Amino acid sequence: MAANKSSVSKSSSLEKMGEFWDKHDLTEFDDPNAPDVEFHVTVAIPVEPDLLSDIEELAHLRGISPETLVNLWLKEKIVETRAG
Repeated sequence: MAANKSSVSKSSSLEKMGEFWDKHDLTEFDDPNAPDVEFHVTVAIPVEPDLLSDIEELAHLRGISPETLVNLWLKEKIVETRAG
């Protein structure tokens, strides 16, 4: 089995890593200048095959991805619905 190597503790075994973290706190290694982590959540929504083909065709004509086109349309619909 290949040895593990902890980038913080510089330990090569799980036991040594455990001993290291028993004596240290993660806040000791916090970098306030490090950028915040940004997460993007993607959700898959089933679309009928014929509808998807139409979306892909229209997106191609506009020079954008189908995902971008769908997101634009959904945003437009939400604005219309809230204004109505």
